[in-house]
Amino acid sequence: MQSDTQETIMKSDSIVIIPTYNEKENIEAIIRAVTSLEKAFDILVIDDGSPDGTADIVKGLMQGELSGRVHLVERSGKLGLGTAYICGFKWALENGYDYVIEMDADFSHSPNDLPRLYAACHDEGYDVSVGSRYITGVNVVNWPIGRVLMSYYASAYVRTVLGISLRDTTAGFVCWTRKVLETICLDNIRFKGYAFQIEMKYTALRLGFRIKEVPVVFVNRELGTSKMSGGIFSEALFGVMRLRFTKFKRNGD
Repeated sequence: MQSDTQETIMKSDSIVIIPTYNEKENIEAIIRAVTSLEKAFDILVIDDGSPDGTADIVKGLMQGELSGRVHLVERSGKLGLGTAYICGFKWALENGYDYVIEMDADFSHSPNDLPRLYAACHDEGYDVSVGSRYITGVNVVNWPIGRVLMSYYASAYVRTVLGISLRDTTAGFVCWTRKVLETICLDNIRFKGYAFQIEMKYTALRLGFRIKEVPVVFVNRELGTSKMSGGIFSEALFGVMRLRFTKFKRNGD
C-alpha cells in the first residue's frame, strides 16, 4: 500500500531561517546540506529582493523534491538583518515551529552543527543555544586578523558594559525556543544590523531565560560578498550603551 504524499513529507518541529541578499553561489548548496541531515530541519529563506536571482533558485527547489521542506518570503529591497529575522520569527511562530534557528547562507556556519544547537534546547532544556566562536578560545578560520580582533574585543566590550558572561554576544548562529520568541516583544527590537544579535540575547537574559554556548568553528565565506559595514559596527558599538539602561517587558505586559 502506497503512503500518502502528506505522510511522507513530515513537518519538522524546527526551522532554519536563512536571510539572503545576492547569495546565488551558496543558496542551493546550503539548502541541500541542511535538508540532507539525519535530523529533519525545515528551511525558511527571507530574501531581500536579490537582483542575482537567489529567490528564483529557492523557488525551483520548492517545486521539486524539497516541496514542503523549504519556504520563501520575498521582501522588496535591503531592509536589514534584524528585520529579516523578526519577519522569520513571526512566520515560524505562526506556522507552529517549536525551535527556530538563525543561520547564514554562506557556510560560515556549518550545517553539521545544527543538531548540536537543537539538542542543547530540546534535550538539555536550555531556552536558547548559541553557536559560539569564543567559548573555547578563538575558533575562526580565514578571517583577517584585524576582523578577528574587532569581533573578539567587541564581545568583551559588550560583556563589560552589559554585565553578562556570554562569550560570543554577536554570534549569528542561534537556536531559539518558541517560549522565548513568544515572550520577547519582537516589535520592540530596535536594531537592524549585528547589534540585533546582541539585543536579542541580552533581552532573553534579562527576561530570565537560560542560554548555552555550544562551541563551533566559524569559517569565512568562500563565495559571494560579505555584508559587514562600518555602519553596522557603529550601531553595535553605541547601541550597547542604550541597551544597558533599557527596561524589558514580557510580551503582553
